[in-house]
Order: sequence, then structure tokens, then C-alpha cells
Amino acid sequence: MRILLLLVALGLFSCGNTIYIVRHAEKATVEAGASQMMATDPPLSDAGNVRAIQLRDKLKGKNIQYIFSTNTSRTVSTAQPLNELRGNNRIEIYSSKKDSIDMFINRLKSIKNGNVLVVGHSNTVDDIVNRLCQNTEIPADLKDNEYDNLFILKRKANRYRFVKAKYGNKSPD
Repeated sequence: MRILLLLVALGLFSCGNTIYIVRHAEKATVEAGASQMMATDPPLSDAGNVRAIQLRDKLKGKNIQYIFSTNTSRTVSTAQPLNELRGNNRIEIYSSKKDSIDMFINRLKSIKNGNVLVVGHSNTVDDIVNRLCQNTEIPADLKDNEYDNLFILKRKANRYRFVKAKYGNKSPD
């Protein structure tokens, strides 16, 4: 009987992980006349590169096992310093299109062990957080100048506890 209770208790406490969700770091300003590629997929600015390193430093002891990013230069570059720290494992690309988000949410929910970093965009981070929490934790898209938010979702069983934190340099007002 004690063994059964111990196994049940271990099962309840081991079924949890943490998902860290951020918007990509600051993107470079696109000059008039820039190429179509540069205009639609700008790289990180110098401040963005610094923020990506600050994200790595913030999460380096958090046992990140999975990194998800959309397929843009700025999101992948935001995740890259942490990915290098963990041995250049694969950054998994996800689609942020409305018709693909359900599949991505299900993928995140299927990860039972191992912590996760998701790098998204100002208009997708709120959707991901709210859908996982099944509650409106972030009421709208992030502002264009918001880059310092770190949204933390701690999962126990099938419930998420939401925590809003900051990291890196303060975003401009």
C-alpha cells in the first residue's frame, strides 16, 4: 500500500515542466530601399543581440530541453545563444499562422518533462499564453516596443500557473 501511494505521489509531482515564452528581441531598422528579404525578415539590432544573450543568461540554469521558434531571422537569432549554450541542439520551427496554432499548442501540451523556450512575435505571444492557460492572461498583442517580457507557465498535471516576469534591459516607454 505504501509503495502504491509513493508511486502515485511521484507521478503527480513528476508530471510538470515550465514553458518560457518571449517575443523576439529588438529587430534592426529597415532602411528605405532595402531588399524585400530584409524588409520582411529583418535581423536583430545590436540591442537585440544583447537581449538574446541576456535571455541565455536568464535561462541558462533552467534545464531547457526544447526550443521553439518561428522561421524568421529575429526569432531564431533570439534563441540561438541559449541553443549554443546547450550544445547546438535543434531549434524546432513552428508556424504561427492561425490555422497551425492548434497543432503547436498540442505539441507544447504533449511535452511532459523538460522545460521549454518559445520565441514568438508581438501578435502571437498572447495567443500562445492564453490558449495554454485557457484563460486571458495577456489581454492583447504586445506593444511594438515591448521586448523585456518573460512569460512563465508552470505546468502541474494539465494546469498552468502564469507568472509575468522581466528580463534584460528595460524596454523603452
